[in-house]
Amino acid sequence: MRLRVFHARTATLALSAVRDALGEEAVVLSTRRVGGGVEVTAALDLAEPELIGPGPSMEDAPPELVRHNLAPGLCASFAGTDLTQALAARLHFMPLPEDRPILLVGPPGAGKTLTCAKLTVRAKMSGQTPIVITADGARAGAVEQLAAFTRLLRLTLAVAAAPEALEKALSAREPGQPAFIDGFGCNPFNEAQAERLHRLIRASDATPVLVLPAGLDAEESAEIGRAFHLLGARHLLPTRLDMTRRLGGVLSAACVGLALTEAGIGPQVVHGLQELSPAWLAQRLAAGPQREIAS
Repeated sequence: MRLRVFHARTATLALSAVRDALGEEAVVLSTRRVGGGVEVTAALDLAEPELIGPGPSMEDAPPELVRHNLAPGLCASFAGTDLTQALAARLHFMPLPEDRPILLVGPPGAGKTLTCAKLTVRAKMSGQTPIVITADGARAGAVEQLAAFTRLLRLTLAVAAAPEALEKALSAREPGQPAFIDGFGCNPFNEAQAERLHRLIRASDATPVLVLPAGLDAEESAEIGRAFHLLGARHLLPTRLDMTRRLGGVLSAACVGLALTEAGIGPQVVHGLQELSPAWLAQRLAAGPQREIAS
């Protein structure tokens, strides 16, 4: 029998995590309220014995990763013939989706507004006319910061903090037209804030992209990534890769099921995003931020 404990903000999210991890045959043994959410204990009967090998050790870990403050077990899981191949085997890399609006989500101060400006400028420079919306009506200066860019680009900025307003702002979107939504700074462990974000995601039918600054504690990054993953995020866009020396937090967050897309590599709005690939990330992990990495 395989026994696992799941934590989530609500019972619905916890049960969804049970199904994703153990399948429809899982049996829920107990459910109880814990600080900040719900704890569900579930089990899965196995017809065949489950054999768990010794697994990789730190001696197998690529030497380039040792200084990036990954947990030993996670660091060793990247063992491979070389770092590029190990990253390709362990992580998912995926471009930003183009068929749905993009909702930038993440904790306060992650760089969502600047990332929204970068995406908007890139779309405009490619000849497109994106829809730009901010759902952050609480942070001082947030609206004006993004409006400064949209004015220069001769675009209209919609302020839509409520789900109904966000849905209305997107109603004029034409098929294939880019739409970028600057989400509010969300604490995913706060039930009210998580519920508000969940309503925005449903109202916009957008793809939530987690914007997370590099340089955070690796385990903290993994917990934040897991919380936003439960809320619907499937893509990870790390920021501050131009100045961060250790990227254990980025790798740890990606390992919870988030696909790496692009990364913020500086404060400049034009050319301030870098598409991530196993080869580029391997060079960045080995070189540190001082050396410029070729695209």
